[in-house]
Amino acid sequence: MAVAALAVLLTGFVSIEALFAPKAELWERWTAQDPAANTAIDHSVWDGFLTAYVNQSDDAVNRVAYARVTGNDRKALDGYLARLAATPISHYARAEQLAYWINLYNALTVQLILDNDPVDSIRDIDISPGLFTDGPWDKPIIQVESVAISLNDIEHRILRPIWRDPRLHYAVNCASVGCPNLQPVAFTAANVESLLEAAARAYVNHPRGARVAGGDLAVSSIYVWFQEDFGDNDAGVIAHLRQYADQDLTESLTGIKRIGSHDYDWKLNGASEAPSS
Repeated sequence: MAVAALAVLLTGFVSIEALFAPKAELWERWTAQDPAANTAIDHSVWDGFLTAYVNQSDDAVNRVAYARVTGNDRKALDGYLARLAATPISHYARAEQLAYWINLYNALTVQLILDNDPVDSIRDIDISPGLFTDGPWDKPIIQVESVAISLNDIEHRILRPIWRDPRLHYAVNCASVGCPNLQPVAFTAANVESLLEAAARAYVNHPRGARVAGGDLAVSSIYVWFQEDFGDNDAGVIAHLRQYADQDLTESLTGIKRIGSHDYDWKLNGASEAPSS
């Protein structure tokens, strides 16, 4: 144990921070699917909510106008989540399941913000059980197929271990400026692949994702916390960045072999506008 701890220390801050991030640990119960199923889940209510309240600001960060959400739209959101909770998702095909879990995570996060408004950061919603926990992520907040589920369950015990796709980090949104954008449309089985690709490219090429200055690479802390999903080392992260980098970033990454620093902005991704009268 001491040898392992020493090895972590010798590899630097990147490995140390990754050590304390949630790991992808499969919840076997949610691996069931029906590949022959052809029923589609209706996400139109969530799609309408996103269209109405998500807009890109001048800094290319998608902001949510939490303060403008009407009572009717709030009821519609609550109803949508209740319908998702009542969906027997184990009986759907895998692509429908993927869109379902992503939308469920994001809609629950928005609901949490609305329930606790006003907050400066989602970390202020400190409802997770345990003395050293932070934020809302570990508290079960919905029941699916009569099973209590938390946000961390969705991300780290269902999405990451079942799909094993690093682009999922660009899909789930934690209501923070530093997070990849909340998409302005709902995920569906038909659009999930194109949305994941576009979201990955947008985040990698935004300063929140990666930037090079003075020969040093600074990245989002996502690539540190969840480095195991990006090749499990600096080289893997950099290879992932190159896969989605535009020409300018590609040129900046020339000769870069390690991550120099990382950061993450936990401020709420809310719009600055006041509520309508």
